[in-house]
Amino acid sequence: MAAVTLKDVAQRAGVSIKTVSNVVRGAPRVSETTRARVAKAVAELGYRPNPTARRLRTGRSGMIALVVPELVSPYFAELAQHVRTEATGLGLTVLIEETLGDPAEELRLASGVGASLLDGVILSPLHTTAEELAPVSGAFPLVLLGERDYARDRVAADHVLIDNVAAAHTATAHLASLGRTRIAAIGHDRKGSATSRQRLEGFQRALHEAGLPFDPRLAPPMGEFDRRNGLEAMRALLALPPDRRPDAVSCFSDLLAFGARRALYEARLRVPEDIALTGIDGTEEARYGTPSLTTVVPDKAAIAALAVKCLADRISAATPPPFEVHHAPHWLVERESTRGGRVPVEG
Repeated sequence: MAAVTLKDVAQRAGVSIKTVSNVVRGAPRVSETTRARVAKAVAELGYRPNPTARRLRTGRSGMIALVVPELVSPYFAELAQHVRTEATGLGLTVLIEETLGDPAEELRLASGVGASLLDGVILSPLHTTAEELAPVSGAFPLVLLGERDYARDRVAADHVLIDNVAAAHTATAHLASLGRTRIAAIGHDRKGSATSRQRLEGFQRALHEAGLPFDPRLAPPMGEFDRRNGLEAMRALLALPPDRRPDAVSCFSDLLAFGARRALYEARLRVPEDIALTGIDGTEEARYGTPSLTTVVPDKAAIAALAVKCLADRISAATPPPFEVHHAPHWLVERESTRGGRVPVEG
């Protein structure tokens, strides 16, 4: 059976081939009535765009990649959903790649190697350094996510991020406002990642503003931002002498907070009565655990919208625009892990 073509869809919908192409690409200035008629014809005929033919015709495939460290992370899974939604609205198809933090894989995808059908990449690097990324950037459309310390004049890429210092400051200041005086931090990365350094800075600033000392014993070095490391870090804090144990913990990610919450449960300590707990990431899981987690919520929809728009603009521009750094907003959502009592799950 012959493949369905744009011409077939145009005949079924009673419009021109150009109109069908505009609808399929998500181009603006198409009436909703026409768009609906074309969409109906596409569904009835089972039309599927041919990326190879599109690339031959336009020089672009309409395909981009989202490259993340791991898809099992709730944050990246939720972010991927937002990126896909934004890209679909612009007529783009998203391929999702997982690097597992392998710097060689991050560098390969950032440079466009092996990506002959891709128009560009949105990359959340974990272990690639600025020195490694700078020489390969610029030749291939690239948008960076996350809090790497890339100098704007060295890495030729747009960058979308939240203010990590402010995010950690917000969480820690909230704990101090509750009258907690021995506030610990879980997320002091032994490898000294930019995210960890910036969140530790925000944590220390909030302590200073509250007139509280920074005790290095309350910020134990740890590994990756995952549940297991959160569990082990919390166990280490609970092993301190009773007069040195924390009465609150600011975790630098929700996953760390989930592990810490488990350690507190095992120790038969109450949250927040004995120890209050906060996270950063605003994951869906934070809403449904017991107790529900107070967390700083990065605007993942805004991050996705900014990243996709930056990449789409760079792909389509005859003259590439200047590289920019974009900050997405964030906010604190208070829940049971600091409020106490039972708080209904927000709809």
